[in-house]
Amino acid sequence: MIHFKNVSFSYEKGSPVLASLNLEITPGLTLLLGPNGSGKSTLLKLASGVEKPDSGQVSVEGHDLWKDEVLARRELAYLPEHPDLTPYATIKEILHLVCRLRAEPYTSAETALKFFSLQNQANRTVRELSLGQRRRAVFAACLIGRPQCVLLDEPLEGMDRAIRDKIQNWITRRTQDGAVVVVVSHFFEKFKELASRAVTIDNGKAVVLEDLPEQPEKRLAALERFSKGGASR
Repeated sequence: MIHFKNVSFSYEKGSPVLASLNLEITPGLTLLLGPNGSGKSTLLKLASGVEKPDSGQVSVEGHDLWKDEVLARRELAYLPEHPDLTPYATIKEILHLVCRLRAEPYTSAETALKFFSLQNQANRTVRELSLGQRRRAVFAACLIGRPQCVLLDEPLEGMDRAIRDKIQNWITRRTQDGAVVVVVSHFFEKFKELASRAVTIDNGKAVVLEDLPEQPEKRLAALERFSKGGASR
């Protein structure tokens, strides 16, 4: 579980993005919806420890993300919308580091590379890769081990159809295994059947939609309305 307790956050000299936000994200697939600029990516950055809250607490599996970092971050896998990796390391070096951090054999890195058809780029440095390849390399790190909290910002963006299908199948397996999976996606209809709930940010507060209709068309319509209006709809 990921728990936000009285979390407030704003970028330098900006208005608050989150204001005393309280939210529990439990196992299952949570869709993080809302208009551009509503705070979706910011919420993921706070949940992953990329950004630190101005006040309040973020905990992962009961461990404070900023006071008990080793245990909290061990359970996290995060795909940012815009990948940022050290430019001089090779993909293989980066994935081997992730293997060590998660106590996984190096064969897990090879499997992750194969998943994204990156075997031939394994010994290339990050700066030699295209943006699409960098994104796949970051995503490959999420596949190593069995992290219990998976945070994905636009996981299908820039992927071809075959890889999109593989990603959706992987997300399904992680969800069925009891992981906390949070997805931000413009293609949220691809995840409608698997979603347990939806969350949006409205005036800095979290609004949760739990009771999703069973019927696919009604479920999609409910998610579309929710993505546009939050609490007002």
